[in-house]
This record gives sequence, C-alpha cells and structure tokens, in this order.
Amino acid sequence: MNKDLSIDEFDALEQISRLSKNVKPTACVNRNAKRLCGIKLASYRKDGQLELTEQGNAALFAKQCIDGLRAVQSNPQAQLSADVAAFLGKKSYISSSPEGTQISQRGLECLADIDAQRK
Repeated sequence: MNKDLSIDEFDALEQISRLSKNVKPTACVNRNAKRLCGIKLASYRKDGQLELTEQGNAALFAKQCIDGLRAVQSNPQAQLSADVAAFLGKKSYISSSPEGTQISQRGLECLADIDAQRK
C-alpha cells in the first residue's frame, strides 16, 4: 500500500464495502469520501452511491491480513476470516498446529518490516 491511511479512513473503507443500496452513508464515510475518491480507493456510481474500487478492495484486504497477523501473534486461538487465513497460509505467513494458528518466521519479519516503515 502506497497510501498512508488513518484509522478513520480505513473504517470508512470498511463501511463503504458493507454499504447497501438506498442507505445513507455514515458521517465517517462522508467525512472521508473526498480523500478516498481522490486517491482512487472509492468512487461514486452513476446512481450517486459510493463503492470501493479494485484498489480500495485490495487496501482493505491488506489491512485485514495485517490485522490477522497481529491477532495470531498475540493469540494463537484468534479466529481469522476464511479468505484471510487462506491467503496468509498460502503465503507461508501462518501455519496451523494442534495448539492453534502459529505465525511463521516470515510472518514475524513481515510485521517487523511494516512496523519499521511506520516510524
């Protein structure tokens, strides 16, 4: 992800992904819509509703994967969504064991790299 998004902006992305038709967006979505559209993570459809772009879906999925890695790091019994668990397992960031899900050395290095970039 090349964009530095705030927690509020990620929350707005998640809300946009769950936004159903004919439902007014929340204040969080309205507050962040201009920036998210400007960096091409969201766009307005012809009917005026917000939707995530392909880049927006990718950014949201990346955040879910990072959050999943952090959850497994702190609690091997943490429940991950099926798509996040499949992706992290396929990329060898996590592995399953009888005690629960274990984060691999590669996963730890990935988290360390993410933390180093934020400083």
